[in-house]
Amino acid sequence: MNKGKLIVFSAPSGSGKTTIVRHLLGQPDLNLEFSVSAATREPREGEVSGKDYYFMPLKEFKQHIKNEDFVEWEEVYRDNFYGTLKSEVERIWAKGKNVIFDIDVAGGLRIKKKFPGETLAVFVKPPSIDELKIRLKKRSTESDDKINMRIAKASVEMATAPQFDTIIKNYDLEIAKDEAYKLVKAFVGPQIR
Repeated sequence: MNKGKLIVFSAPSGSGKTTIVRHLLGQPDLNLEFSVSAATREPREGEVSGKDYYFMPLKEFKQHIKNEDFVEWEEVYRDNFYGTLKSEVERIWAKGKNVIFDIDVAGGLRIKKKFPGETLAVFVKPPSIDELKIRLKKRSTESDDKINMRIAKASVEMATAPQFDTIIKNYDLEIAKDEAYKLVKAFVGPQIR
């Protein structure tokens, strides 16, 4: 199988990585397709299984772990697992496309370690932890307890930034999107379809 490139975007929740990834997916010259992660959490309002995540029961997820069906996986919070199925990467590569990930920090680093030559690992850094908290509260998708858990985790995640190939500082979203486009364009090179 002809392998495409793997583009990993990781960051603490609320850093803007999802917005940046969506922007890049809208650029046809990059030949990208989004890698849908598997998750054991319940869907949020408006999320669709197979599009946003492959939502699955904990027991099924653990069976996939046992079968070694994941490129990477992690228990992000207690009984709250996320992972990338090997079949998802293979599906996208079979279409002749490059895979883009919107993934947690630990998962992003695992992909980089497993596919060092094919992977561009980008860390999206928020202006500050305080700004992160403001962004998470504006989302209105989680309780204060969940937000506080994410903020506590964010400090640990920020310390991993130097392990990534590059860091994009998201102080201004339009500048961050432009920087991300230029990085990915240079990494994937001219695309033949």
